Amino acid sequence: MRLAIIGAVLLVAGAVAVAAGALPLADLAALVDRVAPILLFVVAMTVVTELASEAGVFLWTARRLRHWSLGRSILLWLFLAAFATLSTVFLSLDTTAVLLTPVVVSVTRQAGLPVLPFALTTVWLANTASLLLPISNLTNLLAQHSLGGIRPAGFAALMWAPALAAALVPLVFIGIVFRRDLRKRYSRIPVGRSRPEQPTEDRSRPEAADRILLGAGALVLALLLPALVSGAPVWIPAAAASIVLAVMFALRRPRVLKVSLVPWSLLLFASGLFLVMETTRHLGAPVMLSQLAGQGQATPDLLRLAATGAVGSNLLNNLPAYLLAEPLAETPQRLAALLIGVNAGPLITPWASLATLLWHERLVRMNVLITWKGYALFGLIVAPLTVLAAVAALAATGL
Repeated sequence: MRLAIIGAVLLVAGAVAVAAGALPLADLAALVDRVAPILLFVVAMTVVTELASEAGVFLWTARRLRHWSLGRSILLWLFLAAFATLSTVFLSLDTTAVLLTPVVVSVTRQAGLPVLPFALTTVWLANTASLLLPISNLTNLLAQHSLGGIRPAGFAALMWAPALAAALVPLVFIGIVFRRDLRKRYSRIPVGRSRPEQPTEDRSRPEAADRILLGAGALVLALLLPALVSGAPVWIPAAAASIVLAVMFALRRPRVLKVSLVPWSLLLFASGLFLVMETTRHLGAPVMLSQLAGQGQATPDLLRLAATGAVGSNLLNNLPAYLLAEPLAETPQRLAALLIGVNAGPLITPWASLATLLWHERLVRMNVLITWKGYALFGLIVAPLTVLAAVAALAATGL
């Protein structure tokens, strides 16, 4: 609700700016042409992942990972970290934060293990692992447009090294800080005898699973992932997948098909934010920001731009931080450095990325208490190290 209210306020402010002439109609039309396909993709992918979760795909996978870990918490942690990474890369960071978090908590509790290292792994990878593909993060889709519609393979070729570094640093940190917890063992539970945790998070309930829906959800995701990196406009396969799953649920479990499947609050917030930030850019805000972000493509210059994006993300939010600094990223390498800052840097404040807020909301629903103070203290260590490592990887491979 709060996100929707903020979005409504932003939309009104943007409308006033357009009416006052602060944002010319030609620039407004160009903005709509740029962001409409992106927002359509976000809606379609949200529906796909929500329905796949309802079908039990995420929980089915996580339970088998728990079983295959042979009672070793370190193996379970590594398996779930890989799951979170793949979920983020191919299904976006919000999917990992919203849908994978309750599954990770449920599976970890059933194994009798401490939740904190697994929960932190999920949210940090939701942010830092979102560098590899355009579909991984909304900022990446915007950057793809700025790069002239570069194909996913070209985007990955630019970002693979910083993406790898950004994913590894948080894992190393957790492996060191929580090494005692990760040495523990747990009793293996046959997958078929696992009981759902009730009733804090409906999305982790396997009794609602239907074998046909489970198979359909898994098949649709398996076919969708290569389609999303094929180079076709991503909203097309995402929309097709959402329609297929909607039809399947209409036949099997029609009560799941609700208007709330569409992320109305996110749409309102993103639309208003795009409008206001475009107005701000038109009024010259990037010129003032350039004093902080600097110029050039040497490693210190890239680090300066990435740091600007990271600080802006933690002060405001990663989306406005990206939009404000985008005009200063004139080359692919500088744009990659900015993405490092706004994707891997928002690990300190709760509002730095929407995914973090959604993650914490899911934890609260499941009675997992993580204080923002503790989260920020960890983030003050992990965020700078992650950004530094990712920029160093970019400089080593991209210059």
